Amino acid sequence: MIFKQGTFFGEIPEIEVEFVNHAALEEAVANALAVAGGLDAADVNVVAEGSAVTLDGAVATQAEIERATAVAANVAGVTTVRNHISLG
Repeated sequence: MIFKQGTFFGEIPEIEVEFVNHAALEEAVANALAVAGGLDAADVNVVAEGSAVTLDGAVATQAEIERATAVAANVAGVTTVRNHISLG
C-alpha cells in the first residue's frame, strides 16, 4: 500500500482561510465588547460572516443594545453589524 501526501498545488483550501478570518474577527469583536464600559456583554454571542458581524443574546437595557452595536462597528475589519440582541 502506498500513501501519497495530499497537495493543494500551492493554494490554501478556501474553507480554512475563511474560518481563520471569521474566528479572528469574532474574537476581536467579543474582546471589544468585554472591555467596553457601559455594557455587560456576558450573554452576547458574536458570529462573523465575511466582514459582517451578527450580535445575538440578551442585555439589561436598550442603551446596552445601542452600545454593543457602536462598539462592534468600531472594530477594525467590521463593515456591517446586525444586532439581534434582546432585553433580558
